Amino acid sequence: MSSPDRGEQIRTLADLIKDIRIAMLTTRTPEGRLVTRPLGTQEVEFDGDLWFATAVDSGKVEEIQREPQVSVAYADPKRNTYVSVSGRASIVDDRAKIDALWSPAMKVFFPEGKDDPKLRLIRVQAQSAEYWDGPSGAIGAALHFAAAAVTGNPGAMSDNEKIDLR
Repeated sequence: MSSPDRGEQIRTLADLIKDIRIAMLTTRTPEGRLVTRPLGTQEVEFDGDLWFATAVDSGKVEEIQREPQVSVAYADPKRNTYVSVSGRASIVDDRAKIDALWSPAMKVFFPEGKDDPKLRLIRVQAQSAEYWDGPSGAIGAALHFAAAAVTGNPGAMSDNEKIDLR
């Protein structure tokens, strides 16, 4: 059996995270402490890059510039889907890209709109990912727990895969 190609893996991840609006971005402070914050994923088809809006004077900008290796986590308990993405982040000041990703909801954080001089984008180029995708709903969860109990294997009815996107 052949392993999936990068395009297939990206499509799988895109499908898993497409309806999860809030992600948790983890960066490292200059002191080495890990900091995790919620950010809204910009509504763009995942192609290997994740996009987030931020203010240029945010602490995460300095942290990313100092140490670009980050982690992004997604969770959808209703679908029993969990995704962790590791990658390299960069701060992007591209007005055309900001214009393309702008949504009215961003105005809450950037009252001056898409032309706000503090508005920047965080681009996370995914390098690897891991996901857990189990049955959703009460019946699916009950079957999962029953299968896990019978087999002694907690992963009996869920998918867990590690993906290398480099």
